[in-house]
Amino acid sequence: MEPSSSDRRSGHPPAPGFAALFTPKIVTVLREGYGLTHLRADMVAGLTVAIVALPLSMAIAIASGVSPAQGLYAAIIGGFLVSLLGGSRFQIGGPAGAFIVLVAATLEQHGPDGLILATLMSGAILIATGYMRLGTYIKFIPYPVTIGFTAGIAVIIFTSQLRPILGLELDGPEPSAFAPKLEALAAALPTLNLQAAGLAVATIAIIAGLKAWRPGWPGMLVAIVAASAAAALLDLPVETIGSAFGGIPHGLPAPSLPALSLDKAIAVLPSAFAFALLGSIESLLSAVVADGMTGRRHRSNCELVAQGVANIGSGLFGGLCVTGAIARTATNIRAGARSPVAGMLHAAFLLAFMLIAAPLARYIPLSALGGILAVVAWNMAERHQFFGLLRASRGDALVLLSTFLLTVFYDLTAGIVVGFSLGAILFINRMSELAGIDREDGLVQRDIADSVERDGYDAGLATDPDIVIYRIRGVFFFGAASTVDSVLGSIADRHRAFILDFTHVPAIDSTAAHTIAAFARKAAERHAIDIWLTGTNATVREALERQGVTPPLVAYAASIEDAVSSVRQNNAATGT
Repeated sequence: MEPSSSDRRSGHPPAPGFAALFTPKIVTVLREGYGLTHLRADMVAGLTVAIVALPLSMAIAIASGVSPAQGLYAAIIGGFLVSLLGGSRFQIGGPAGAFIVLVAATLEQHGPDGLILATLMSGAILIATGYMRLGTYIKFIPYPVTIGFTAGIAVIIFTSQLRPILGLELDGPEPSAFAPKLEALAAALPTLNLQAAGLAVATIAIIAGLKAWRPGWPGMLVAIVAASAAAALLDLPVETIGSAFGGIPHGLPAPSLPALSLDKAIAVLPSAFAFALLGSIESLLSAVVADGMTGRRHRSNCELVAQGVANIGSGLFGGLCVTGAIARTATNIRAGARSPVAGMLHAAFLLAFMLIAAPLARYIPLSALGGILAVVAWNMAERHQFFGLLRASRGDALVLLSTFLLTVFYDLTAGIVVGFSLGAILFINRMSELAGIDREDGLVQRDIADSVERDGYDAGLATDPDIVIYRIRGVFFFGAASTVDSVLGSIADRHRAFILDFTHVPAIDSTAAHTIAAFARKAAERHAIDIWLTGTNATVREALERQGVTPPLVAYAASIEDAVSSVRQNNAATGT
């Protein structure tokens, strides 16, 4: 393909062809060379992620109103296809907490067949979105919209788990709307089951305790095993997977299609679009987090096509919607993953669990799974970012609160649409204020072929116990700044230095600067981590310093290499 005149004038490499943009990363890895050392690293990472995904997939499914097996089907089939076909080296696919409300509402309105049909249709929509190359734009969702939406989802997830956590018995079906749900739960408080509540509290305490004292241990799995053993050995009167669902099957079902009709397809179309929109946002945000942690670049449109195929595959086997999972992807990287093979092996390990240990799942208490989702909701809430945005500016606060309140009290899709519209207006205003800035990069970065960017991936830095490196790209990076703090929490261990690279950031807004300031203070005060900022130009540094991002809170360096060298020299000097 001949380079366009605009490419020649801007100095950009020529636009890659169709095949280059949609070649899965697994093909790239195999071309570069894949050996036994890489396979061993991917096996360890895949097993680590499978241990995290096992209880979480079942908990998400149950909270959505379906059987735990359907969550496992999504993690196995969908997770495998995401890694096999995706445009990210490290993405882990599976069911996500953000889908709980949408799945439950679709199930209530259209039944099991309608839910599966909506999942299949959402896959087709995602594939079309990817092939139309719209993924490049979807990943730039404004930061206040992301925070408001995830905080709203966190509130809804937590309230959805109050019934199993407390062991309440309702006179009728649990209302799906937020306010009626709280009223029904309050009326059912006299039926409180202290044993169920005790198991839920113990589950939360074990997860929190292990995160603080043994961060390398799989806290969720340990908590579930302990709660299940206690419930079985003490014969506690609590609801379990066995009593509620009869356990989980020993393997995968045969693929099948739901009942199809034009009327049914039209009826579930809004749900399919909602699944596709949320799935694209979640998966691309997760891929952006992986890029920031590793320095690689995903291909967003290829990733959307893979997510679409994964949703179709999951739906054919009766599974839930599939998307990229931020916490599981971060765990995959920190466990030493080298390629998409790690994600494929994570799916294989989950399948092995179903084949071998399925009978044990019947003893898992639903209150313990509710405790796990309560922890997930707490981690999703982005509390510091939420309150920081409220103080940042009136425009950001308006976008944040509109998205949050609409998500909780009205509708998830309306929350995203209204928040995005308000955010777009705010964005246009801020862009007009930055009109005089000479930007090196465009607002929206194009996908690139592997041959264009061949810088080597240093796996040693990604697994260095002392250093975490996070790279941010773009003039206005709505996603990365909002996830810096959550990435540190997802990694769940301690480090001596956290390096944020701004080499490819020509300008940032006050919201992003405030988020980085809040993260730096939290890291310094709670974790005693040294924060290094590298590659900042004069405009970026001025915006950061206005928000208090100055020494000794942080240190500045010209490049990542200089910061790494300084960190290692300091460690050598102190003997640590």
